[in-house]
Amino acid sequence: RNLLDRDTFSKSDPICVLYTQAIGNKEWREFGRTEVIDNTLNPDFVRKFIMDYFFEERENLRFDFYDVDSKSPNLSKHDFLGQMFCTLGEIVGSQGSRLEKSIVGIPGKKCGTVIVTAEELGCCRDAVLMQFCANKLDKKDFFGKSDPFLVFHRSNEDGSFTICHKTEVVKNTLNPVWQAFKISVRALCNGDYDRTIKVEVYDWDRDGSHDFIGEFTTSYRELSRGQSQFNVYEVINPKKKGKKKKYINSGTVTLLSFLIETEVSFLDYIKGGTQINFTVAIDFTASNGNPSQPTSLHYMNPYQLNAYGMALKAVGEIIQDYDSDKMFPALGFGARLPPDGRVSHEFALNGNPQNPYCHGIDGVMEAYYTSLKSVQLYGPTNFAPVINHVARYAASVKDGSQYFVLLIITDGVISDMAQTKESIVNASKLPMSIIIVGVGPAEFDAMEELDGDVVRISSRGKFAERDIVQFVPFRDYIDRSGNHVLSMARLAKDVLAEIPEQFLSYMRVRGIKPSPAPPPYTPPIHVLQTQI
Repeated sequence: RNLLDRDTFSKSDPICVLYTQAIGNKEWREFGRTEVIDNTLNPDFVRKFIMDYFFEERENLRFDFYDVDSKSPNLSKHDFLGQMFCTLGEIVGSQGSRLEKSIVGIPGKKCGTVIVTAEELGCCRDAVLMQFCANKLDKKDFFGKSDPFLVFHRSNEDGSFTICHKTEVVKNTLNPVWQAFKISVRALCNGDYDRTIKVEVYDWDRDGSHDFIGEFTTSYRELSRGQSQFNVYEVINPKKKGKKKKYINSGTVTLLSFLIETEVSFLDYIKGGTQINFTVAIDFTASNGNPSQPTSLHYMNPYQLNAYGMALKAVGEIIQDYDSDKMFPALGFGARLPPDGRVSHEFALNGNPQNPYCHGIDGVMEAYYTSLKSVQLYGPTNFAPVINHVARYAASVKDGSQYFVLLIITDGVISDMAQTKESIVNASKLPMSIIIVGVGPAEFDAMEELDGDVVRISSRGKFAERDIVQFVPFRDYIDRSGNHVLSMARLAKDVLAEIPEQFLSYMRVRGIKPSPAPPPYTPPIHVLQTQI
């Protein structure tokens, strides 16, 4: 409320950015951003932040406000409007879990206030697909008809309303048919089927001062009856109703369709038996340094794991829980192999090309150490062969019963960028994800490009169907105090964080539903013999 006005000719276009603070080092990390709302100093943001709440942990939060002036994601390009600090506990513990606090940060200026509400989520995972149309809405525009859109609000415990959906604008008509939209039941009514849902009808205006046409209320239970005489609503404008004796309504809104979809989670698939296959590929190029020297990234230190070993163990120990046979193919690239010194970009670490599987993460570690003693580090750094290796397997099981994760650990500068991009674009159609951990001091710009979080990766004009690469530099996780447990847990968490979503995006695009979970095991009955 009452944000600073930073725009000369119109009002500010605010966005809110939420930061959380890391437990150990107190650095602020961006948690998420709301949408931008144009031309207002009193925005009601729709996008929510979903956080885990632990009673016993202090979760520091910082809300920064900016007036957005361009399309740039870089915050320094926009006008700062102030900030507010609080803890998650402070919000949850406030009366009605609603905290109102002053925005500070610009000396000598009143920056307004921010109202933050917290609501514990029910675990309802249904979503609904609804479509509405309207008839004979009031004409609001001087020259044409109206440009109507709908705004949906759910009611909160305290009787206030929170915006949860806006439809698109349908131009120049009093009888609009809006596109069907999908919304989670949680967002629509917090899983409470009888809670009031308020729907407002507006006429869109370019300058942001949209004209109110009227409103009606309903509930999830009413809407769930589907298309029927019960779901035709009179749009009422209370001001007009008060003034005009003959006022009937400002038009009607009709529900055209109502479909319930249950959103499935990553764990639904795992429960239903989908296996995650984990493959490791290790960089054996000469730039890693001679393994017998302590400066080498491949140095075999008898007392502690090197960076390759640490990254492998951190990620592998979590993934192995989702792989029932615990047999992992382990590959190397960029080395000359005995006996003839030929260079290979996909060799089995255990020396058996027919069966590159190692038993458990410990088996992979053992094969890694053994091969270090027998191969000669060489080059160049080619990723495409190992990506294609895993893609061949992934291409043979597209039914959702298996998903493949490839972990590439590398010291950096990639030699076959074009081929690798091509391989990734092709692999994005397959049930697989790629994790790249960069070790050592190199510049990893190329890896950031492969990661595709900022710009979706493309090859020869074809874009990747989904984002399947996650890159992290190992050096961001080295703990100066020597506490590797915490830092490796963070590394694993960060590289594995995107996997469930990447996994789900594959299943969704392919229309694959999780198999029903097998019934819990019950021992056979006839074994029970009673002694009398």
